[in-house]
Amino acid sequence: MSKIKTSCAVLLLLLPILLGGKMAEKIKIFDVATGQVNEVEKIDKTEAEWKKILTPEQYKITRLKATEAAFTGHCPIPKKGERGVYACVCCGTDLFKVETKFESGTGWPSFWEPVSGLNVKETEDNSLGMKRVEVNCARCNAHLGHVFTDGPLPTGKRYCINAAALVFKKIQNPKHDKLETAAFAAGCFWGVEAAFKEAKGVVSVTSGFMGGLTKNPTYEEVCTGKTGHAETVLVEYDPSIVSYEKLLNFFWDIHDPTTLNRQGPDVGSQYRSVIFYYSPEQQKSALLSKEILGKSKKYKKPVVTEIIKAGEFYKAEEFHQDYYGKRGLKPTCHIPLK
Repeated sequence: MSKIKTSCAVLLLLLPILLGGKMAEKIKIFDVATGQVNEVEKIDKTEAEWKKILTPEQYKITRLKATEAAFTGHCPIPKKGERGVYACVCCGTDLFKVETKFESGTGWPSFWEPVSGLNVKETEDNSLGMKRVEVNCARCNAHLGHVFTDGPLPTGKRYCINAAALVFKKIQNPKHDKLETAAFAAGCFWGVEAAFKEAKGVVSVTSGFMGGLTKNPTYEEVCTGKTGHAETVLVEYDPSIVSYEKLLNFFWDIHDPTTLNRQGPDVGSQYRSVIFYYSPEQQKSALLSKEILGKSKKYKKPVVTEIIKAGEFYKAEEFHQDYYGKRGLKPTCHIPLK
């Protein structure tokens, strides 16, 4: 009987495929109200289905990648003391918190960061004869706008978003006000990303570049060693689950911090060991952690890890994101040392 039940269950799972459909892809999305990362199905509708639930303007902007005229769109303004997020008008995915909105003077709603790197997708956009970075909803692929590097601190980014792509969601007592960000360089970011993704409390990890002067560098440019950038991972984490100090300990455990400009066979300044701090508190913790490690005599050689203020983070090409996971490979480096 159990074999029959199992066979029926498998048949039900395969039925959509047998009938010409396809299994819905699942992704992780951060929910502001609960403070949790949930696995949800990506939303894929036909153009006719989108037209039924969107206004003509919303459809034109989110599905056909149009741009509303400057100073014509208006985001709903929450009442004083009201908490909430601006969500995707197509699928309701949380996108930007009210408190990250700022007046940019451009004529479009502007935010300095999304609620999580999981909820938005950034891709290179070479349309209209210019190089830009398009911002899409990660769940339904709705076109939201573009992101630029002329925003305010702490991120230095300006997410320039079409008002018609957003809807305001009121949230009563969100579980966590904010995820926090950390950045580390510890050699090849393929392995570093894979390692940090295994750390409890880490919400998302993105591979990229930081620490140099070249704007929007490519992987090939960084590999020349002439950009000044280090291969870096941007770590989003929940401080109620894992502390920054524990992430520092994890960082020390996954690489050799005594080798200057190299990790194993990878040689070059782009493979140097760096802790990029985002606040005075992170700087203090990093300096103390490095001092404690040096005094522990764990290594015969001195720790050469740099501790410097975080600058602009440049996301690496999609090919490098979740490199091992996409290929079903087991990382061969950056395994926590025992």
